[in-house]
Amino acid sequence: MRPVIPHLGTPYTKQATRVMLLGSGELGKEVLIALQRLGVETIAVDRYDNAPGQQVAHHARTIAMSDPAALRALIQAERPALVVPEIEAIATPVLQELEAAGLVRVVPTARAARLTMDREGIRRLAAETLGLPTSPYRFCDSLAELQAAIDDPAGGIGYPCIVKPVMSSSGKGQSRIDGRGDVAKAWAYAMAGGRVSHGRVIVEGFIRFDYEITLLTVRALDAAGQVQTHFCEPVGHVQVQGDYVESWQPHPMSAAALAKAQAIARAITDDLGRGLQGQPDGLGLYGVELFVQGDQVWFSEVSPRPHDTGLVTLVTQWQNEFELHARAILGLPVDTALKSPGASAVIYGGVEAQGIVFDGVAEALAVPNSELRLFGKPESYLKRRMGVALVHDGDVERARVQAKKAAALVRPRAA
Repeated sequence: MRPVIPHLGTPYTKQATRVMLLGSGELGKEVLIALQRLGVETIAVDRYDNAPGQQVAHHARTIAMSDPAALRALIQAERPALVVPEIEAIATPVLQELEAAGLVRVVPTARAARLTMDREGIRRLAAETLGLPTSPYRFCDSLAELQAAIDDPAGGIGYPCIVKPVMSSSGKGQSRIDGRGDVAKAWAYAMAGGRVSHGRVIVEGFIRFDYEITLLTVRALDAAGQVQTHFCEPVGHVQVQGDYVESWQPHPMSAAALAKAQAIARAITDDLGRGLQGQPDGLGLYGVELFVQGDQVWFSEVSPRPHDTGLVTLVTQWQNEFELHARAILGLPVDTALKSPGASAVIYGGVEAQGIVFDGVAEALAVPNSELRLFGKPESYLKRRMGVALVHDGDVERARVQAKKAAALVRPRAA
């Protein structure tokens, strides 16, 4: 197996190793920083100017990444060694075309980017192709179909249930339906929250789980150049309408449940990691979301990139999820060892304004063992994630309390 990157060059020279990120939010920003620490020349692409990752990259480019012609032209002009999708709303057929022509390597693969950009592709792969345990589900193209899928006396999903757009991110457009009176509102919310205009939703049966986790799963090369799968300690998290609000690591779970979780994560990432002939297979970090009840585990979703709940690894692991992703995609060794238990809590914008300021930063950092990441997004919304508070502590529950305390002390406001 040939090396992923035969050598690492120097930025701004002919020998530079150039990596392009498609999507440059807070997660992409941390990946870019990790790549730059390894001497990689970085190109940050987003749909708006001055995105968080663009503020730290060597080069910033602004295009509509869902526009096939614009995306193709940019990749052909920049000629990066690797293209790293960081969001779902991308013209993935262009990535598949360029990868098949040998013009670029897509992380982890163009196929993985295509399958995971919409919930239909990944759910059918998990449940129907791989036979992994999932919640019952149906796909619907209209309000009438949604109502019928829930109420069908011959095997409908029933109440309560969860409705999501097939294409969205960070829980946008997702809602819980507890009765017939909620269906029309859920359909409208899903249509408004979809990342790309699609008019299609998935409705899932509600699983009464004890907890949900993210199992950060890394496919990386060993010393012999063979792909090995590594797992981080489970990340517990709380989501509200599908949007992460706090996370912690490690989350306790039984040995049997952990073994099942790792088997599910390995199965889905092995399949997504199938690359083109002669190339290393699907290297990188994947965020696999799972529901757990006792020793029983269900697959929920997977992202072929660092996961928002994994922000906690900035204080819990010797190599955080962004460093793991950067190392893995370059074909370098990885170490998923835990450094300390810890927790994260989201800081929301709280205001609708541009160029906001943050009060209370000193007070937040006075919380023992705390850190902050303020993402630098140029525009704030009421529920837009503008930062995260992080706390490491030997006691994970104490870390959760302290992280939420630190987050609450940061007060964004209009300038």
